[in-house]
Amino acid sequence: MRYDLCLPWYWEYDDVFADMVERACTVDGMSLWQVNPDNLLESITALYRGTATFTTLLDRGQGEPTFEPIQRWAREHNVRRINPAETSAWSQDKSTMHYEFIHAGLNTPHTIALASFLDEPVLPFIDLTPLGAHFVIKPSNGGGGEGVVLGATCMEQILRARMEFPQQKYLAQSHVTPQVINGKPAWFRVFYANGETYSCWWATDTHIYQRVGVDEEARYGLDRLRNITHRIASICKLDWFSTEIALAEDFIVVDYVNDEIDTRVQSRAMDGVPDEIIDNIVCQLVKIAKENRQA
Repeated sequence: MRYDLCLPWYWEYDDVFADMVERACTVDGMSLWQVNPDNLLESITALYRGTATFTTLLDRGQGEPTFEPIQRWAREHNVRRINPAETSAWSQDKSTMHYEFIHAGLNTPHTIALASFLDEPVLPFIDLTPLGAHFVIKPSNGGGGEGVVLGATCMEQILRARMEFPQQKYLAQSHVTPQVINGKPAWFRVFYANGETYSCWWATDTHIYQRVGVDEEARYGLDRLRNITHRIASICKLDWFSTEIALAEDFIVVDYVNDEIDTRVQSRAMDGVPDEIIDNIVCQLVKIAKENRQA
């Protein structure tokens, strides 16, 4: 059996996303192979014995070692991979992306890049004055706020923060205070999928999303969020991702690239992504697989 799209997934909250992919494939006449913990062994066996194959991989199994053989098979057989693992790993490095963004002329917070604790356990003197009175400390890799220290004020906090993930580089970044527009902080999360962008107001305290309206784009110049995100896409080379952008004196990319998108939908979780955005993203991802089949 040759499938048009393979979707490995194991996170229980990806169930709605998987259902959306199934529906989109049905509409487009595409065959879908869902691989989850219940059929993982049988699926990998069939894949490596050649009784089942696929032409495009949409991998939500990354981070779970038992799913790795699927990604490896796809790589070895030159299968079209949406967000290839090696591209994801490169783009997830905030230190690398910081310098790429600066080179591309994108605004970022003032940043001091720090070696990992293992590479440089004792740091030389660093002038923290340019960061301001309060700053953010974050590991170079990872997401979901893990390892992030907000409101840091001194070198001692940097030294201790680096020990949480001692193998990772760290960034110390100036705090960004956004403008307030119609009573809302001008802090946004923008989703990108296969050339399309979807902008949301994003509350940093509650993580609640609200779709940016067309009228708001025109009135407040928020259409620039699309342009900035397209520039990020040209740098990171991912098929789908999200980015955080704040509007202070100008637009500043605050959290660079996140390709481990939380696909929980708002109808199921208060801090989920608006359903229509996930649905549109799914349609774009299935479109990639369809175009790959036709090619």
